[in-house]
Amino acid sequence: MLAEFFDQYAASYDFAKRDGGWCYEDGCIYRGLLELSRATGDAHWFDHLCRLIATQLREDGTIKGYAPEEYNIDHILSGRVLFALRQSAGDRFDRALDLLASQLERHPRTASGNYWHKKIYPDQVWLDGLYMGLPFQIEYGLLRGRGDLVDDAAGQILRAVSLMRDKVTGLHFHGYDQSRRADWCDPQTGLSASFWGRANGWLSMAMIDAYELLPGDHAARADLKARIIALAEAVLARRTANGLWLQVMDRPDLEGNYEETSASAMFAYFLLKSARLIAALAPLAADGDAAVAALRRHHVSRPEGIWRIDNACEVAGLGGFFGKKRDGSAHYYTTEPVVSNDPKAVGPLMMAVAEQERAEIVHPLARTGG
Repeated sequence: MLAEFFDQYAASYDFAKRDGGWCYEDGCIYRGLLELSRATGDAHWFDHLCRLIATQLREDGTIKGYAPEEYNIDHILSGRVLFALRQSAGDRFDRALDLLASQLERHPRTASGNYWHKKIYPDQVWLDGLYMGLPFQIEYGLLRGRGDLVDDAAGQILRAVSLMRDKVTGLHFHGYDQSRRADWCDPQTGLSASFWGRANGWLSMAMIDAYELLPGDHAARADLKARIIALAEAVLARRTANGLWLQVMDRPDLEGNYEETSASAMFAYFLLKSARLIAALAPLAADGDAAVAALRRHHVSRPEGIWRIDNACEVAGLGGFFGKKRDGSAHYYTTEPVVSNDPKAVGPLMMAVAEQERAEIVHPLARTGG
């Protein structure tokens, strides 16, 4: 069932931007296809990836629609697959990697050393950005022999987790403004007001991917492991009766709140991968597997022969955006559009299923039925 869904989705995938320009949402699908290829050994997942990304990368290594001077950390995510592509396709992927890394070399930072989320959001760190840029930086640092880049990325993740974690729930606030100037932040702490599911999902994936990439003797690895264990505990405590997660994680009482599929797919991936990499978390494989099964059962369907996954938040953020005031309140997150077949849900679901394949959990891609 899911293999058929993913194959149909990739075969008909249209880029997130109308002009086919570089976008982090495409990167979610690229990551999913790459992980399926690695986990199954089935070349057609890699073929889908190569076909899609080929239209965005020019022979000289420049990238369609990519503007480094925007200093948008989202722009880095799609580049993570270039590390695998360079092994078979050579120079243009190396040049594209260097181009993306050059953005990070100049990317503005907060006074405490974390990358701004975007140039247009000065002094702000969003959980999303930790996934968008920092695993890439670790892998690039390892490739180029730049231990300073590895250390810096690990430090940024740990610093953000420390700043943005709520001690009561163990969850993390979506944003932090070190300047305290943004109208969405608490003037005392600089933190936003709510626990958005997908923001915590981005964070969970950033942490476990960084943990996997860091050398075994890296000084940050033990601290990161402890924080992964703590986050897993907090995430599991917030499951719905279906075994999934809400758009606003700690507010089951909130009118308009709903099971959100992108965050749920991200947490499924996080739990399954944590179970594989951290012995103490091995039992979480069952929880991750149950989350994938719940997504299939409750939110994946095939009306008129077209596979779809529903109930994904299209986009959410902080601060003004095309005339909309995004104040970070719990109510705000329930007002954003809810869509089907969003790449931010499909890509992480691909990644979660790839983790099931690695663990040989009943060969999920061979499963049938609803």
